[in-house]
Amino acid sequence: MKIADIFGADIPFVGFCGIEPIESGGGRSRLEVDVMRHHGNQMGVAHGGLLMTLLDVCMGSAARSAVGSNVITVDMQTAFIAPASGRLVGQGRVVRAGKSLIFVEADITNAEGDLVCRGTAVFKTAKPVPK
Repeated sequence: MKIADIFGADIPFVGFCGIEPIESGGGRSRLEVDVMRHHGNQMGVAHGGLLMTLLDVCMGSAARSAVGSNVITVDMQTAFIAPASGRLVGQGRVVRAGKSLIFVEADITNAEGDLVCRGTAVFKTAKPVPK
């Protein structure tokens, strides 16, 4: 499965990060990433930018699957709970989908199932961007 399969578009940055789409549908999504050395911060664990990207794409994929159209992030809040390393699993779920705004939340856990990061976001439905 490719990110375009669940997001409706190729997102080169997501591929560069090594984020793998696992499933998406019915207002839910699951993506995974292996934290590599180039994803690290000065302490050798996952950089917050990687975690926020995983949260954003998890929540965006869940939102898109709920409303069936492109979405853009309007607001996003992140709580970093524990250092993250190894295989990470991000799971997003829609809390409420309106006509133009979609409220979503996501968790990132490590291979042991420990919560390492949590996010909430608001997405807005969007028209495709002309090329």
